[in-house]
Amino acid sequence: MPFIRVSYLEQQYEARQLERISQTIMNELVLHFNVPADDLFQVFHSHRPEEFYYSRSYLNVERSDGLLYIHITLKSGRTVKQKTSFYEALAEHLSKELTMRKEDVFIVLVDTEYEDWSFGNGFAQML
Repeated sequence: MPFIRVSYLEQQYEARQLERISQTIMNELVLHFNVPADDLFQVFHSHRPEEFYYSRSYLNVERSDGLLYIHITLKSGRTVKQKTSFYEALAEHLSKELTMRKEDVFIVLVDTEYEDWSFGNGFAQML
């Protein structure tokens, strides 16, 4: 049940690259978190330079304008080991699939509970 938002600086990625990013994120969610393959809910947002801010070197990570913010809201219950292996694998696979820098893969996981989700019709399907 993850909901994914990906934000990036406009004109940094082409449509086919965004599709690869989407597929790569989904593949890693299936592999690391056992998400069903058809549980696909992703939104991509491009931003003008005056709407996109980041530290180029916070925590000694050298970022570029190719930065991707990947915000994933999902059901709680994953272990620290699952999360850290997910971060590592996603950065690695995105860097290979798109020849992008691993430093530019910024991931945030937000845990929720079943009552926090409605998939349509005003009904909490997971309760």
